Amino acid sequence: MKGTQMDSNIQLLRIEDVARKTTLAKSTIWLKISQGAFVPPTHIGGICVWKSSDVDAWIESHFQSEKGVVA
Repeated sequence: MKGTQMDSNIQLLRIEDVARKTTLAKSTIWLKISQGAFVPPTHIGGICVWKSSDVDAWIESHFQSEKGVVA
């Protein structure tokens, strides 16, 4: 896109990658999304993808909330 600068370091994850990274089952991820407890995917060409940085932030927020610090 002209006039738009994109970060060339963006990494996209598919559901299998998200499940591996979070150690959650795919069905649990979809359940959490429906409950508003997990970052929803973006649809690109009919495929659901997540930005790796968004998943990392979700994981980190759970570690911080366990310590009593809310992000």
